[in-house]
Amino acid sequence: MATLVESAKAGTVTPQMEAVAGSEGIDPALLCRRIADGSAVIMQRGHRSVGIGFGLRTKVNVNLGTSNISISPGEELKKAQIAEKFGADTISDLSMGGDIPAIRREILRHTTLPITTVPIYQTAAEVGLETITAEEIIATIRQQAAEGVSSMVLHCVTPRVLDLLKEEKRIMGVVSKGGSITSVFMHRNRCGNPFIEYIDEIISILKKHDIVLSVGNTARSGCIHDGWTRAHLEEIRQNVEVARYAHQNGVQVIIEGAGGHIRFDRIAEQVRYYKEQSRFPLFVAGPLPTDIALGYDHIAGCAGASAASAAGADYLCYITPAEHLGLPEPEHVKEGLIACKIAAHIGDMVKYGMDDQDRTMALSRAIFDKAGQYDCSFDGERARKLAAEDDLCTMCGDFCAIHLMKRLLEPEE
Repeated sequence: MATLVESAKAGTVTPQMEAVAGSEGIDPALLCRRIADGSAVIMQRGHRSVGIGFGLRTKVNVNLGTSNISISPGEELKKAQIAEKFGADTISDLSMGGDIPAIRREILRHTTLPITTVPIYQTAAEVGLETITAEEIIATIRQQAAEGVSSMVLHCVTPRVLDLLKEEKRIMGVVSKGGSITSVFMHRNRCGNPFIEYIDEIISILKKHDIVLSVGNTARSGCIHDGWTRAHLEEIRQNVEVARYAHQNGVQVIIEGAGGHIRFDRIAEQVRYYKEQSRFPLFVAGPLPTDIALGYDHIAGCAGASAASAAGADYLCYITPAEHLGLPEPEHVKEGLIACKIAAHIGDMVKYGMDDQDRTMALSRAIFDKAGQYDCSFDGERARKLAAEDDLCTMCGDFCAIHLMKRLLEPEE
């Protein structure tokens, strides 16, 4: 059976393309051409299709999952359900503790969102970093593909990138967990990157299940003083090369980049550089434009993600208040998700002029329609709790500017 890329290259508009085009309000034939040239992808899960890429609404991903020292499957399921309730577009299960396949089965059973995994996480957790083999990594990819995941992250770090990272002597070194595990595997086994060496076998697995390949971002910076370096540039070159090869062979591809910690004035520059190198959708984690927002990193992340989305990023990964501190609690997931959805919307207004909902909100405020305002907001439940019970606003009381000026500015009938 043809993959979405193969269908698109043949000019065939599939039901998934029809569904995404309908939800995005674009021509299905146009979306088909964008999938054919790689500038858009569709993540599939059952009857649910989520479009990511040029001309499409900026999408938001929610990370969740256990660690080897914090294992609560019930909590992770609750987080997944909160993510779906409050409008996440995708979920990434990054579990590294407990019965990982069982945790993912529960998430799959109780949600409908497309799910992304990082196969080397599960392999390292189950096998052990010291004894992991390439065959075991490939076996995990096969297992997760059969489970029904929609996307997989593979870190294609090369010896050349590692050499550059050694030369640069960063303050924070490498903060990518998937990239670091892959790098340690290469060092221990004195070999190249298994995801590159076995790329054809991996592509055959991804094609069989029409899974989106997300090419990981190992070189991202862990603080704003670890700036734009040769390691970044080499990784971009390498990732684009892998992405093109996979796309040529019928696999949809996303490239991760411009994530981590980046000074605000450099975010747009880095995003645009990525977009100049290739047309593949760009997935950005954060970025965080300051290092001192501990406990409020979701707010800093909203600022950085707004800039990234406005500059052309297609897909954002949320940041929670617990970033740098520990696994987020369910309420943190909601806070981080809402902040990131705000950032995505701000970016969409800049990129595509998507401000109709803002106009509707303004019209509701002008006539003191509270119900209409709640309907327009990202979190109507919270808005209702914060509002006064009656129609009066406790901020201004009898001195409401809109009330006072209404008679002066509007002609009497």
